[in-house]
Amino acid sequence: MSTYIFRRMLQGLIILLIISFVTYGLTTLAGSPISQYTNNPRISKEDRDRIARELGVDQPMPVQYWGWLKKVATGDFGFSFTTKEPVIKIIAARLPKTLILMGAAELVIVLISLTVGVLQAVKQYSVFDNVVTGISFVGYSMPIFFIALSLILIFAVGLKDLSRQPGWGWVPYLPTGTAVWDEKNPGEWIRNMILPIASLTIIQVAGYSRYIRSAMLEVLSQDYVRTARAKGLLEKVVIVRHALKNAALPFITVVGLDIPFLLGGAIVTEQVFSWAGMGRLFVEFAGKSDYPVIMGILMLVAAAVVLFSILTDVVYTVFDPRIRLN
Repeated sequence: MSTYIFRRMLQGLIILLIISFVTYGLTTLAGSPISQYTNNPRISKEDRDRIARELGVDQPMPVQYWGWLKKVATGDFGFSFTTKEPVIKIIAARLPKTLILMGAAELVIVLISLTVGVLQAVKQYSVFDNVVTGISFVGYSMPIFFIALSLILIFAVGLKDLSRQPGWGWVPYLPTGTAVWDEKNPGEWIRNMILPIASLTIIQVAGYSRYIRSAMLEVLSQDYVRTARAKGLLEKVVIVRHALKNAALPFITVVGLDIPFLLGGAIVTEQVFSWAGMGRLFVEFAGKSDYPVIMGILMLVAAAVVLFSILTDVVYTVFDPRIRLN
C-alpha cells in the first residue's frame, strides 16, 4: 500500500502543477488589479505603470507564474495586493469558520442521508419512500439562494415576534452591517449555524439519500443477504452489517470527493448569511483581481481534492477487504 500511496502522491504533484498553471492563467485573464485605477482621473498612466511594476503584474503571464511558483515551492504564497497582508494569514483567519460550518453541515448531511436512504430502500415503494422521493426531487431542484432566503423569511423574519431580540425569529439572522455576535459563546455559534446548515442540508440530503437508496436496493437483492436472513439473523444486523457496509462504497466516493470542497466554503450560503468564511473571502478578493489570495484558496482546495481522493481509495479497503491497493 505504501508504494501505491507514494505513486499517487507523485501523480498528485503533477496534477497540482497543471491545475496551478491553468488557474493562474485564467485568473490573470479574468481581470487585472490595475483595472480599478483605469477610470480614476487622478491617477496617471505613469502611476498605473508604477503600481503594476510594484505588484509584479507588468510581466507576461508565464513570467508571473514562474515567479509565483518559485515562492510557493518554499511555502511563501505572497502578499495580498489590496491588504498587503500575507496570504497564509488571511486564509488562516477565515478557514476555521468555514471548517466549523461546513464540517457540522457535512456531519448532519451524512447522518440524515444514511438514515433516510436506508429506510427508503427497506420500505421500497411505500408511502414513506414515495413522499421522501418527491421531497428529494423538489429539494434538489431548488437553488441554494432560494432555500436560504426562504428559511430566513420564515424563521428569522416571519417569526420574529416570538423572540425578545429585535430582528430575530426562532433563530438569529444578522445581515451585513449589523452588530457582530459573541464568538466566544458556544450557544451563539449553534444559533447562528442553524439556518446555514439547514440550507446546505436540504440540498445535499436530497442527492446523497438517492445514492444510498439505489446502492442499498442493489445489495439487498444479492444472494449473501438472503443467506444472512435465512440463517435467522436479526433484520437490523442484516441491514447494517451485511447490506449497508457493501452499499456504502458509492456513497464513500461521493462524500470523499465532496469533503475537499468544504475548505472552499459555500459561496452563496456564506454570502446570504454573512458568514465570514472562505466562500466570502474568495468573492471579496476575486472582485479585486487579487491573484495571490485567489490562487492561495484555489490551491488549498486542489491539494485537498488530491489528498482526499487517495484517502478515499484507502478507506475502500476497510469496507471491502476484496479491494487491494497494489
